[in-house]
Amino acid sequence: MAGTPSKKRKKTSTRPSRSRGNPAKARVSGSPAAVAPPTARDWIGAARLRTLPLAVTPVLIGTGAALVVTDEFHGMIALACLAVAVFLQIGVNFANDYSDGIRGTDDHRVGPARLTASRKVPARRVLTVALGFFALAAIAGLAIVIRTGQWWMLAIGALAIAAAWFYTGGKRPYGYDGLGELFVFVFFGLVATLGTTWVQAFSLPQEAWFGAVAAGLLACAVLLANNLRDIDQDRVAGKRTLTVLIGRRWTQGLFTLFVLVPFAIAAFLALFYPIAWLALMALLAGIPAIIIVWSYREARELVVALALTSLTSVGYGALLFWAFVG
Repeated sequence: MAGTPSKKRKKTSTRPSRSRGNPAKARVSGSPAAVAPPTARDWIGAARLRTLPLAVTPVLIGTGAALVVTDEFHGMIALACLAVAVFLQIGVNFANDYSDGIRGTDDHRVGPARLTASRKVPARRVLTVALGFFALAAIAGLAIVIRTGQWWMLAIGALAIAAAWFYTGGKRPYGYDGLGELFVFVFFGLVATLGTTWVQAFSLPQEAWFGAVAAGLLACAVLLANNLRDIDQDRVAGKRTLTVLIGRRWTQGLFTLFVLVPFAIAAFLALFYPIAWLALMALLAGIPAIIIVWSYREARELVVALALTSLTSVGYGALLFWAFVG
């Protein structure tokens, strides 16, 4: 007859641990079974092309605002601004793939599989690609600084790259504490738009400020749609996005606000630039995105809302550019 052990056994906790450690200390997630090598489609998916319109929008609006106060079109500078924005956006996407992947945040994600979490690519290689795109953004930014002589903007560029990395990287990523939208609004809205205007016109007209706010809000709307899709997985992984903190209903309301306020700004600008009324055409993509966010049944549907919001952003930016130069 077996006796009762004198020492109590330690209970094994079933509560998921919060993976918020240093991403420099990579972990292996998932099954040890062999995985297929990455394809070109996997790399393109990791670049998250649906988000790239967010890099184009502030450059379009910023360039249009510059042409309000100057008759000279600085095409090469505008292209360099576009390169900075696009390379920085892709760099952020690969950095998020790396940091979220080694933390385990992406182990059970709903959207397209990521390179690091799927173990198709070594984490260090994904990190190298992210740093490579950050370097390309820095080179394009340096070219702008040399061309314009605005050397103080090097500090702004360095801050932007640092903010891009610490969004999900480092020991205490601020994207895990509900501050992701603030980063997106500041750097993909205000900094990108106003910076584009400044290096071309050395002036910041009111049109640039209004456009910067609009671009930032639409970029935040895309992030909200992304985080709403991943809300359940983020809760388990300990990723406290703004969506996790405020819940589904408040996120849906905030998303709607972020999409519609830019069009109120366009309506105001139309009092001075009549073509700005055409910016309302971008609602052809924005309204369906709002409907999906409020009525979705499966998280995968929000991938469509994300893409539609990105299209809303770039369409809005193109039409506002036309209004300023028309």
